[in-house]
Amino acid sequence: MAEKLTSRAQGFSEWYVDLVQKAKLADYSDVKGCMVIRPNGYAIWENIQRTLDRMFKDTGHQNAYFPLLIPESYLKKEAEHVEGFAPQLAVVTHAGGAKLEEPYVIRPTSETIINRSFSKWIQSYRDLPVLINQWANVMRWEMRTRLFLRTTEFLWQEGHTCHETEEDAEAETLKMLDVYRTFAEDYMAMPVITGRKSESEKFAGADRTYSIEAMMQDKKALQAGTSHMLGQNFAKAFDTQFQGRDGKMHHVWQTSWGVSTRLIGALIMTHSDDAGLVVPPRIASRHVAIIPIFKTPEEKAQVLEKANALAAELKKASLGVMVDDDETKGPGWKYAEHELIGTCLRIELGPKDLAKGTCVMVRRDERKKEFVPLTEAVDKARGMLEQMQKDLFEKARAFRDSNTFEVNSYEEMKEKADAGFLLAHWNQDPKVEARIKEETGLTTRNRPFTVKQEPGKCVVTGESSPGRIVFAKAY
Repeated sequence: MAEKLTSRAQGFSEWYVDLVQKAKLADYSDVKGCMVIRPNGYAIWENIQRTLDRMFKDTGHQNAYFPLLIPESYLKKEAEHVEGFAPQLAVVTHAGGAKLEEPYVIRPTSETIINRSFSKWIQSYRDLPVLINQWANVMRWEMRTRLFLRTTEFLWQEGHTCHETEEDAEAETLKMLDVYRTFAEDYMAMPVITGRKSESEKFAGADRTYSIEAMMQDKKALQAGTSHMLGQNFAKAFDTQFQGRDGKMHHVWQTSWGVSTRLIGALIMTHSDDAGLVVPPRIASRHVAIIPIFKTPEEKAQVLEKANALAAELKKASLGVMVDDDETKGPGWKYAEHELIGTCLRIELGPKDLAKGTCVMVRRDERKKEFVPLTEAVDKARGMLEQMQKDLFEKARAFRDSNTFEVNSYEEMKEKADAGFLLAHWNQDPKVEARIKEETGLTTRNRPFTVKQEPGKCVVTGESSPGRIVFAKAY
């Protein structure tokens, strides 16, 4: 039989790492803190990338690529930025057998080196807006790592844009945040809360940071994407100016935004179960596995002929299909294996099924058998996958909503620290925020756009609060 996983009840963290490895999504590397993304995991990333890339291009963005190595002096131009990243930097000091005159930093993010190009490309308001996206790898020297969720090197996309006005840049920042929300909910079937991060939690060098926050099955939050209003901080550091409509020189207004392979970790912890990976059909690489069942050569010939014909019909319907005809493994082993690796739909086909003109279909998330006429198999498969996509989202949303609470005192906050998302009043003092984190393990996630912001009293100090913000334990 396929390998069994540690159950979520035994240990959520152990279950997660067990699933990642046994479902062949990723493995550890001999390079400290880095991972090897295996084909099963990379196929999901390719679908995430393909979908987001289309969404970016539909909103007017173009792809470009910038160097991996950044001159150290570039990072020092923006003081808040370099201070925020200093502990995570990997620095190249030697190359070609000699010490470099100036060290290079392996990019932790690309605002600085991209701004150097922007400062050369932008001369006039006619050059604006500049809407660039980069698919790349980055490196941040993490002390505590976990596959997909936090690794020293990871894959991501980073959008970088320049605008004439603050209003244009703010609109871009919020537009891209909504692109992330749409992708998370419509494709990953993962409900998210959109909102603004606290000053302490914003991106180093930004004026404002917005995020999408998702609840995992252990009730912890995961920041799944961020969009930053950079203001003019990097533009002033790199003298990125343009001649305006008034004939005067102005610094551009900028944004940056990104998501990473962390989304695969989010997908795992949102939907998967003790049998293995569950992948929403819209980003799955394999939608259907057909399992032929036979004993004699005659049965084999008949069953495989029909299985291959059915696979061809399903492929015409734009579904990812395989006929699992490996004769070294029995049907039971294959059922468990396809549940482990997250195949969305299993079709069982044997001589008895052929005689009845039917097949057996099993949705990965429900794991219930349904007998379906072969003449209806393609339409039924498509319908089951569409329903699976909807059901996964509704299940995740119901879980999040049932584990979201308003709290009105510090004692109540402490009592519910492990209960999920806590909506609480806070006076916006970073010292109070730090105290809550130290005493409860809770951090501010964001101030939700969907929650009406009404004044109240801070749960810790009793001082005035502009509205409720989400607190949660987080990855």
